[in-house]
Amino acid sequence: MSDWDKVLAGGPLNSQSKEIADDRIRGQALLARLNATPAGESDARQRLCGELFGHCPPSCWISSPFICEFGRNIHVGEQTFFNFNVTILDVGEVHIGKHVLLAPNVQIYTATHSMDHLERRNWTAYNKPVRIGDDCWIGGGAIICPGVTIGPRSIIGAGAVVTRDIPADSLAVGNPAKVIRKLNPGEPRHPKATQ
Repeated sequence: MSDWDKVLAGGPLNSQSKEIADDRIRGQALLARLNATPAGESDARQRLCGELFGHCPPSCWISSPFICEFGRNIHVGEQTFFNFNVTILDVGEVHIGKHVLLAPNVQIYTATHSMDHLERRNWTAYNKPVRIGDDCWIGGGAIICPGVTIGPRSIIGAGAVVTRDIPADSLAVGNPAKVIRKLNPGEPRHPKATQ
């Protein structure tokens, strides 16, 4: 079993592991190249995204600057858009569905730490995967905490801090984020913006 297999099965992230350290270095090098590649060089950017992410189809757009830790644990669906300054800490897997919009400054975290202060001294991290369903819109500055699942077609308002799962077809806002209403798939195509 590889060190990554252990981490993704719920074990601790061993930052001293050669496999994990090499993946972090590889990911950061690809990330630096991606962020340095002009937007007009879309073929080069798509190639870099294909190398950086676990899965990223050519129909996605990742705006720069973009920040992640490894990249390998990020899986993105078709026609998904990352606006400027999205941050993803991918100690665990992040699955982002098709046709998802991530507004500027969205933060997605899978890394978490022990409640034991002595264990934290070693910088030990654990993962709780994050899943965002198809057709979601995550508003500017929203924070998605470790272990959260956001159901398909949901909207997370700007600045929300999502600490618990959000069901499908929901509008959630606030800190901590709360569902304030259910969305009807038959609603007009251009409702009042939440950003």
